[in-house]
Order: sequence, then structure tokens, then C-alpha cells
Amino acid sequence: MPYHHGQVITAAAVTAGAIGGAYCAYRWYQESTKTKIPEEWTQAGTLKNIYVYPIKSCGPVIMNQAELSTLGLKDGWLRDRFLMVVDEKNNFVTARAYPELLLVRPSVKSSVLTLTHSDMEPVHVNLAEVVSNQIRKTARVWGVMVPVYDCGWETSEWFSRLLDKSSGNFRLVYYASQTGRSLREGTNKIYKFTDKDTGALPDEVPFNLINDASVEDLNTKLKETKVTHRNFRPNFVLEGGKAYDEDNWKFVKIGDNVFEIIKPCFRCILTTIDPETGVRDAKADPLETLKTYRQMTDPAARRSAGNSPRMGVQMALRSGPGGLVALGDPIYVA
Repeated sequence: MPYHHGQVITAAAVTAGAIGGAYCAYRWYQESTKTKIPEEWTQAGTLKNIYVYPIKSCGPVIMNQAELSTLGLKDGWLRDRFLMVVDEKNNFVTARAYPELLLVRPSVKSSVLTLTHSDMEPVHVNLAEVVSNQIRKTARVWGVMVPVYDCGWETSEWFSRLLDKSSGNFRLVYYASQTGRSLREGTNKIYKFTDKDTGALPDEVPFNLINDASVEDLNTKLKETKVTHRNFRPNFVLEGGKAYDEDNWKFVKIGDNVFEIIKPCFRCILTTIDPETGVRDAKADPLETLKTYRQMTDPAARRSAGNSPRMGVQMALRSGPGGLVALGDPIYVA
């Protein structure tokens, strides 16, 4: 059937819109990279595990598939490290000081966040209502002010009873921006972050990958304890690689999604707390063992990291947002 005049205009508009959208996506991609994406890749293994941590320092949600955004992994209202617990002075708190946080199990169904813990009754909060109510405040992450929404008295009471048996010393807050937060002064002296690399509420970057072979090698060196990749709280776990090959990578591609490695992941006391029990290792392992062989050798990087050993890599997205990653995806490196 022949087109009418209006149909021709509509078809042209759709075509123009598609071209314009593709051009905008291309421009975003060009602007976000500022660096040349490799053309040659080597497969290093496959994607074994995907973890999303809705609340900073709390337990993970185990995923089969997740969407990528510049701020981290997501699946609808489930977002990686978009929530955190703060104290009375609005400073973030973590499992470094409150190991019990590791045993909090979050889940998200539609827009409702549910928190469970073996010693507590479940509590629910509707994140859509939190955002629409816009009870806005500011909180601090590593001394940097960030905008957040308060999640209300019920979650405040729940975390307060869990952490110090008070009625309101802690509050749960939700990140109130769609752009990455600022990092503390001095972060860029060694590693060059762009304004699209910092995520919502992670310590520094929105994606963390651990190599299972490196964890297995570490376990051969540990004398009185064993660890799993869960001790290192990664988003992605690589299976099938060689131990510590990640030290030499600059880029990672999971399926068709490209990431740039911003820096090694320098490890802290949090790795010494059993993620299943919340109990600290008496000899501060695996951290102390890692210090014996995983220190930076470059003088400038060593001054920046101090005595913190490296394990895993921190990455930022370099392909457009909206891509998907799934278990079993091939992982390529360059």
C-alpha cells in the first residue's frame, strides 16, 4: 500500500531520530573514553559470579544478569552501593568498625528494599517513596559531602538496635544524584579519574573485578585460614584466568561491554572479617599475608598506597550504559 504524505514524514522523523540517537550515543562514547579503545583482545576466562551490594558494607545480592550504568550495576531499583548507613554526624559507617553490617541481607522487589538479619525481624522500605518524599540531607564519604535521601525512622531504628542497641544513632540513606560523586582531594595524584568514573557510594570506582585464580594462589600461602572471593567484595569474578595476570591489564571486556582499569584495588582490614560470620581473623589474615608479596613496587604508587596490598582491579565503564552482563560471558583483556 503506498505511503500517505503524513506517513512519509513520520518515517523520516523516525529515521532521523534513530540516526540522531545513534550519533548522541557515539558522542557520549567518544567523550567518556578520552582514550583509545583496543582493537585486539585476548580471552582471559569467563564471568563466574555477579554481585550487587545495595548497601555499602552490607551483604550482596547474587545475580545471574545485571545492567551496566556509569554508576555501577543495576536491575531496576536494585543499584550497587546506592545506600549506606550513617551515624549521628552523618558520617558513613562500614563493616570495618561494625562487622555486623556484613550479615545484613538486603533484597529488592519492585521498589521495595527488604532487610533481614538472623537476630532481627525483617524491615521494608519503599525506595520509590523515599525518592518522591525527597527528605534530602548531606552525608560524608571519606570526608566528601554527598547528597542523600533519608530512608525514614523505621530503618533508622532497625540499624540502631542492630549496631549499638540504641533507638536512633544510625540512619539509612539513599544516594540523591544520577552523577558520580566527588572523590577526596589527592585521589587523582597517581590515578587519573574522570567525572564519569566514581560511582555513587563505593570507596572510589563503580566496578570491581577479582580473579579467582589469584584467590586460590593466596590460599596456598595462608597457614591457618582460608578465604574466598567473597572476602574481597567484588562485582565480577573471573574464572579460568592465571593468578595475578590482572596486574598487567589496562582494559577488560565482558561480553561486548568495555571497561578501563583505573587502578589496582588496595586492600584494608575489611578483608580480614569473615563475610559469613562477621568474625575478625585473629592474625589479620589474609591482609598480613598479602602484605608480604602484593605491595606496589613503583615508588609513587607505593607512596600513595602505603602498606596496603593489591588484590583485584577497579574499573570504570567505557562502552555506553545500558549493556548487560550475564554469567558465563567471555571476559577479554587488553
